[in-house]
Amino acid sequence: MTGVAILQPAVALAAWTMVMWFWLYGSRISSFGKVDPEELIDDPHVSLDHVLPPQVEWKAHNYRHLLQDPVIFYAISLTLAFLRLGDGLNTQVAWAYVVFRVLHSIVQTTFNQMVPRFALYALSSFCLMFLVARAALAMF
Repeated sequence: MTGVAILQPAVALAAWTMVMWFWLYGSRISSFGKVDPEELIDDPHVSLDHVLPPQVEWKAHNYRHLLQDPVIFYAISLTLAFLRLGDGLNTQVAWAYVVFRVLHSIVQTTFNQMVPRFALYALSSFCLMFLVARAALAMF
């Protein structure tokens, strides 16, 4: 079928999100022995961010990030595929988006330095803006 190649990077990003889910819960479960559940129940101002090591919670933060902007990516990928515009440059930019998001995940979940993390986020955002613009031009 013509125009649906863009769905491959969309599925790849969804698969990466599931990898992050397993990494998140694997690291949290191994840290739960250090948490007093009563502290979480008794004080509504205490969250897992306050009681688990930052390296564990970086994975949770990244998982949440993978459920934010990528939602737009999934919608635009489906729109471009529906319009039969999901091949060529659009697919290449979609793959670039996925690569930048995966690299962003690796940076955030391992050493979490702001400058490379922001650069990767910005690059992925520009890819997403490009795809949105292409879909908007086709629709309107």
